[in-house]
Amino acid sequence: MLPYISRRLLFMIPTLIGMTFMVYCLIALAPGGFSASASAAAGGGSPAGGDPRIAEARFRDRFRLDESVVMQYAQWLGRISPLKFGSRAQIDSTGERIYAPRDLPTMLMAAPWQAGDRSAVAAATATTSFVAADTEVGLRQQYRALARENGSAREAFVGALASLRIALAQYADATQQSALVDRRGELPASKLSALRIDVASAQWPAVQAAADVALEAQARAASARALLALCFQAQPFEQAGVGVIPGLVSIGAPDMGWSRTKNRPVASLILEALPVTLLINLIAFPLIYLVAIPTGMLAAARRGSWFDVLSGGLFIALWSIPVVWAGVLAVGFLANKQYLGLFPVAGLHATNSSSIAFLPSWNATGFQPGWMLDLGWHLVLPVVCLVYAGFAVLSRQTRAAMLDNLNADYVRTAKAKGVSRRDIILRHVFRNSLLPLITMFVSIFPAMLSGSVIVEKIFSIPGMGSLMLEAVSLHDSEVMLANTIMVGCVSLIALLIADILYALADPRVSYA
Repeated sequence: MLPYISRRLLFMIPTLIGMTFMVYCLIALAPGGFSASASAAAGGGSPAGGDPRIAEARFRDRFRLDESVVMQYAQWLGRISPLKFGSRAQIDSTGERIYAPRDLPTMLMAAPWQAGDRSAVAAATATTSFVAADTEVGLRQQYRALARENGSAREAFVGALASLRIALAQYADATQQSALVDRRGELPASKLSALRIDVASAQWPAVQAAADVALEAQARAASARALLALCFQAQPFEQAGVGVIPGLVSIGAPDMGWSRTKNRPVASLILEALPVTLLINLIAFPLIYLVAIPTGMLAAARRGSWFDVLSGGLFIALWSIPVVWAGVLAVGFLANKQYLGLFPVAGLHATNSSSIAFLPSWNATGFQPGWMLDLGWHLVLPVVCLVYAGFAVLSRQTRAAMLDNLNADYVRTAKAKGVSRRDIILRHVFRNSLLPLITMFVSIFPAMLSGSVIVEKIFSIPGMGSLMLEAVSLHDSEVMLANTIMVGCVSLIALLIADILYALADPRVSYA
C-alpha cells in the first residue's frame, strides 16, 4: 500500500500543474482576462487630460501583463510552489511577501540616443551612496521609503517609455511608415530596426525630446532600483521559508498572492472564509449520511413496503425542489417578521454577538441564548437547504447497492446456513455495498471546501462560496487561482482516500 500511495502522491504534481495551467489559460485568454482585474485594481481609466495609452502601459507593467501567458504562469507557479528558487522572499507586518525588485523594462535603442544610456552609471552611483540604517525599525522605514521612491520612479519611466513609443508611431505615420505601428498606436521595439530615421525631418525633434525624457527617467529608475535592491539584501524583514541552498533553493509556504480588489493577502481571505464553509458542511454532510443511509438500508430490506414507497416518494419530491426556491421561501416565510419570523434572515450571528456570553444562561432579564446557541440558530436554515436535496441521491444509491447484493449467491448461502437476517444485512450486504457510497463520498468531500455558492449567497454567509462568487464578479484572478489550487488538491486527496477505503472495505481490492 505504501508504494502505491507514494506513486499517487508523485503523480499529483503533474496533475495539479496541468489543471492549474488550463484554468490559468482560461482566465488569461477570456475576454478581458487578467487585464480586467488589473484595470479594476488600478481604478480603471486614466487621469484627466492624460493619454490612456500611458495609463494602460503603467498598469500593464505593474501586473506584468506584457509578458507571455506561459511566463506569467511560470511566475505564479513559482510563488505557489513550496519549493522556491532564487533569493528568499521576506514577510512584512501585513503578511505580504516582499521579493527582490524587478528589472526595469528594456529601453528602446536606436542610433541617435543609444550612446546616451545612463542607467548603468546611475545604478553604480546609487550602489556607492547607499548607507543602511542602524536599527531594525529604521531599516524597515528606509525600505518602505525606498520602495515608494522605486515605485514612482519606475512608473515615471514606464510612462516616458510609452510616450517615446507613441512619438515614434507619430513619426512613422508622418513619414509614410504606418505599417510599423501596432493596434495600440505605438511603435513596438521589434519594429524599431525597420524604421527609417531622418534626423533632419521636422517630426524628429519631438522623438528626440521624448527620448531624452525617457533616458532621464531610466537613470532615476535604475538608481532607485539599485538602492532598493541593496536595502532588500540587508534583510529589513523576516525571511520566508527555510533555506536549503543559500541564495538558490529554499522551502516555504505557498504564496497565494495579493487580492487586487480587497487589497489583502489571499491567504488571509481564505483563512476567514474556510472555517465558515467547513462548519456548515461538517454539520450538513453527516446529517445527510445519518438519515439517507439507514433509510436506504431499511427500504432495501423491506422492498415494496409502505416505508419503501413513502420514503422514496418523499425524497424524490424534496430533490425536485430547487435550492434557490427553497432558500427564498425560507427567508420569505420562516425568517420574515411579517410571517413566522422564527429564524434569523442572514449572517451567522446577531448584531450584539460580541457582547454576549458564550453559553446560554439565565439572568435578571430572562433567558440569554449565548453566542453558541445564537450561531446554531443562524445555521438552521442554511443547513436545511444543504441537506434536503442530498437525501434522495444517497438514499436511492444505498437502496440500489443493497438490493444488488441481496440477490447475490452468497446471501442465499448464508440464509441456507441459518445466519440471522440482521447479520446478513449488517455484516455482509452492507459492507459489500460500501463501494458505491465511497465513490459518492469522493464527489462530496471537495464540495465541502468550495462551499455552496447558492446557499451562502441567499443567507449572506461569508464562506468560500461567497468569496469565490465575489472574486469571479470582480475579476479577482488571484483569489480564483488560489481557490482552484485548493479544490484541486482536495479532490486528488479525496481520490486517494477513496482508494484506501476501497481496500479497507473489500479485501479483494489490492494495490500491490
